[in-house]
Amino acid sequence: MNARLQKAFAELARLPEAEQDSIASLILDEIEAERGWDQRFAASQDQLAELVRRARDEAERGDVLPHDPSDRPAR
Repeated sequence: MNARLQKAFAELARLPEAEQDSIASLILDEIEAERGWDQRFAASQDQLAELVRRARDEAERGDVLPHDPSDRPAR
């Protein structure tokens, strides 16, 4: 555990038990959310690779327009 986390836990230990419980819940919820994000991101790598491949193909064919909407031709 690094020094900053040790300091945070030391400060947390001084709080009333109900506040400690609330903060502990926030921390645990955040850790769970990060794990979920990591899992979803890892599971999407094939889809992301396919999107990159398609975007590169479009760029090579010249099927892309400038980012500035004012430069786009009227349809």
